[in-house]
Amino acid sequence: MTDRPSTSISSRKSPKQARSADLISAVLEAAVQVLTSEGAQRFTTTRVAEKAGVSVGSLYQYFPNKAAILFRLQSDEWRQTSDLLRAILEDTGKPPPARLRALVHAFIRSECEEAAIRGALDDAAPLYRDAPEAREAKERGARTMQDFMREALPQQPDAKRILVADVITTTLSAVGKQFSSSPRAAEEIETYAEAVADMLCAYLKDLG
Repeated sequence: MTDRPSTSISSRKSPKQARSADLISAVLEAAVQVLTSEGAQRFTTTRVAEKAGVSVGSLYQYFPNKAAILFRLQSDEWRQTSDLLRAILEDTGKPPPARLRALVHAFIRSECEEAAIRGALDDAAPLYRDAPEAREAKERGARTMQDFMREALPQQPDAKRILVADVITTTLSAVGKQFSSSPRAAEEIETYAEAVADMLCAYLKDLG
């Protein structure tokens, strides 16, 4: 059985009962298992339903297609990461360089801890990356970084702050993806994150 054709990647409805919430939780847990064990190319709603022990019809009550399941996994990961990073960047009790350093450590540690599922979701990204929901999620993260830059670089013009925010986020994304592609020990992660933090904090200091 193939996935039903649909352009939507949003869930059909939100669970209103504990039973429905349990079904969605089972589907998402099964989706992670299918995605990490079989890859994006072999990921189907049928395989997910079988792994979750539910009917495909029950699955379709909440997810119109496999892209919707994958986007839910990705959006949950984005939300968890963005909530963590936003809490760090908005901690005004610490100076901006200290917040940036903490951000780097938290981000790289998170990349390493979730490397398997992140890699699989990257492979599946063409199914949902151009959807409006995906763009909105990324834009929220960009706004958080730009708000931080207004505080960290008050003397710089908006265009410069936007550029700096993009340089930092792009650098973190690239080095995090590359570094987490191999298993890493905790000490190795700490050492690497500190080196990246030194580099980005020096960059911010020069601009400030």
